[in-house]
Amino acid sequence: MTYAQDFLQNNPDIEVLEAFVIDVNGVPRGKWIPRERALDVLTKGMAIPRSVYALDVWGRDVNAAGLAEGTGDPDGICFPVPETLSRVTWLNRPTAQVMLSMKNTDGSGYFANPRQVLADVLDRYAKLKLTPVVATELEFYLIDHVRSALDPVRPPNTREGRWHTGQTQVLSISELHDFENVFHDISLACRAQQVAADTTLRENGPGQYEINLNHVPDALRAADYAVLLKRIVKGVARKHGYDATFMAKPYGEQAGSGMHVHFSVIDEHGNNIYVGEDGPAETLMHSVGGLLANMGESMAVFAPHANSYRRLRPSEHAPTYASWGFDNRSAAVRVITTPKAATRIEHRVAGADTNPYLVLAMILNAALAGMKEKLNPGGAITGDDHAISHEPLPTNWDYALQQFAKSTFAYATLGPRYRTLYTACKQQELSEFSFRVTDVEYDAYIRTV
Repeated sequence: MTYAQDFLQNNPDIEVLEAFVIDVNGVPRGKWIPRERALDVLTKGMAIPRSVYALDVWGRDVNAAGLAEGTGDPDGICFPVPETLSRVTWLNRPTAQVMLSMKNTDGSGYFANPRQVLADVLDRYAKLKLTPVVATELEFYLIDHVRSALDPVRPPNTREGRWHTGQTQVLSISELHDFENVFHDISLACRAQQVAADTTLRENGPGQYEINLNHVPDALRAADYAVLLKRIVKGVARKHGYDATFMAKPYGEQAGSGMHVHFSVIDEHGNNIYVGEDGPAETLMHSVGGLLANMGESMAVFAPHANSYRRLRPSEHAPTYASWGFDNRSAAVRVITTPKAATRIEHRVAGADTNPYLVLAMILNAALAGMKEKLNPGGAITGDDHAISHEPLPTNWDYALQQFAKSTFAYATLGPRYRTLYTACKQQELSEFSFRVTDVEYDAYIRTV
C-alpha cells in the first residue's frame, strides 16, 4: 500500500485535497481536488501552468520572467512532497493538503521551483559530505480582521477604543493566556502536519508573537516547516475571528517581524564542524566571512517587498550593517557558542515576509563560499558600535534590486535563469508602487507646494 492509499484509508472522512506549489513570493498556489481524484494526483502528479512560479505579489503574470507570454503558458507536472500530506485542521470541511514540486520531463527539478533552488545548494554540501542543521524563528502579528482606510491595522479586541502604543508587554504570559485557544489550535495543527514547532512567546509589538521551529538536519524540511507554519497561523487565526500578518512592518512605529535563521553544519560522522577547541572553529568564522561578504547582494531576497525596508532601522534589532558579534542581537550575524555542542550561527537579516527556500539558499551558499574561500569576517562588534569598515546594507528596495540583478553571487547561488526570473517579478512589483500616490504625499504636498 502506498503512502497515499494509507493516508486516505486512515482518513475516510476527507472530502477534498488542497494541492499547492510555493511561488516566488512564498505564496501557496494550487487547486482543490475532490477525494475521488485525490489518489490519482498523489500518485501521478498534477498539471499546473509553469508561470505560477513567476507571479507578482498580486497574483499577476510577470511577462518579463519568460514563463507566460510568448511561451503559450504551458503546463508542468507537479508531484507531491510525500511528507507534507496531512490534514488541514482549521477548515470546516474535512480537508487534506499536500505540497507539490514541479519536475521536468526527465525527472529533474524545474528551475523556477524555489524548493529546487534550495535543493541545488544542498547538493553542494552533500558533495563535501556536509549537512546543514537548520531552524527558523518566525515573528508575526495577530490583528483585527475588521479594517478600514483610516485604521488599516490594529491589534485584536481593540475596536472599542484606541490601543496604547506604549504597551509592548514583551514575554508576557498573561497575553499568551488571552489567546490560549488560538495557540492551542496552532499547536494541534502543527502536530497534525508534523511541523516541528517549539517555543511560543510574546514579542515586542502590540499583538506580536514568535514561534520557534526545531533544528533539523534537512534544510528543505526546515523551509517546508516555515511555509507550513505561516499557513497554519493564518488559517487558525481566521478560524478564531482574527487575521495574522507576516508583513515585515505592519505598524510604522512598532517592532518589525523577522525570520531569524539558526544553523550549524555537521560532517558525515555527525560532528558539528563549527565547534572549536576554545570557542568557535575556523570553519564557523569563515562561514561568517562568507555571509558578510555576500549580504548586500542578497538583500533583495532577505527584504523582498517595499514594506520590508521599513523594518531595517537602527536600534530595532533589525540589522543595517553587515556585521557580526558574539551573542549580540544588534549584529546581522550572531555567533552563539553556549552550550558548546550547539555552537551555531544566527542570521538575523531576513524578514518574516520572505520566501524561506530562497532565504536559506542564499544564507547556506554564502556560508559555504566563505568556508571554501577561507574568508575573514573581521572584528566582532560590541553593542551597537558598528565600525566604519562595516558595509551598510541596502535600505532602499530599488537599489537592492539593482545590486541583486548584477550579482555574481546571486548568479552562482540561484542560477542565471532564476536570478532573471526573480528580478523580473520584483521589478514589476516595484513599478506598481511607483504608480501609487500615498496619503502622506497628499498630506504633505497637495496644498503646500
